[in-house]
Amino acid sequence: MNDTPHDLRVREMTPADCRPVAEIRVGGWQTAYAGLVPQSYLDAMRVAEDAERRRELLLKPGNPVVNLVAERAGRIIGWAAYGPYRDGEVRTDDAELYALYVRPGHWGGGVGAALLRTTTERCETAGHDRMLLWVLRDNVRARRFYEHHGFTADGTEEPFEAAGVEVPEVRYVRAP
Repeated sequence: MNDTPHDLRVREMTPADCRPVAEIRVGGWQTAYAGLVPQSYLDAMRVAEDAERRRELLLKPGNPVVNLVAERAGRIIGWAAYGPYRDGEVRTDDAELYALYVRPGHWGGGVGAALLRTTTERCETAGHDRMLLWVLRDNVRARRFYEHHGFTADGTEEPFEAAGVEVPEVRYVRAP
């Protein structure tokens, strides 16, 4: 896909965006995480269920998560979510990038970079000293992307469970 950043618009997500965001999230997982996460887990993901979950979270009163979408010609092709860093159930003064997904077929065209740039700029403006994120340890493409944009692995690693299998994640950090 020949994407150019100049015709890309990044804006806050609305409830009407929940379905396309769910399509991007589920498609992203099923494409990028094939071979990294159990296939049964990926196969069980449903766009309709994910869209409803996105809607519930977006409309939840007091939810500190900020959701952004990237659109081109009125079509949503990327999504990012960020907010306070979660250390277990405790929120800290640091920011965390919870999610960044680009619709398969639009990878490598600047969409992810535009979402990440907007997210990091907003976090810096809000006074967060650091931004952290978690990435699958074996997701080499994502790790290279974050490293290219100034994030470094800080040595912290934790697994998450998917279909009874522990999948290792590593933490990355970016300081202004």
